Amino acid sequence: METERYELTFHHAGTDPDPSEDDVVVVHRTSATGPGGNPVYSDDTGIVQAEISSGGEIRMLATGSHQALRRPTATRLLD
Repeated sequence: METERYELTFHHAGTDPDPSEDDVVVVHRTSATGPGGNPVYSDDTGIVQAEISSGGEIRMLATGSHQALRRPTATRLLD
């Protein structure tokens, strides 16, 4: 069975490693395939998109020309 949802956690740059300051985004599997041939996952807004391999490797995908991509500091499988 393919993974349908992940929780991605992003730490605020320049702050102490306080988990209460982190941004958490849930992404769900889409019908798209990324440049590496793996499924693309997106949040409900479509702004956060990531290609995630079956081995858990993550490649963040730009959805706008001025977007600064950050790698998640943690990833959790939801289902």
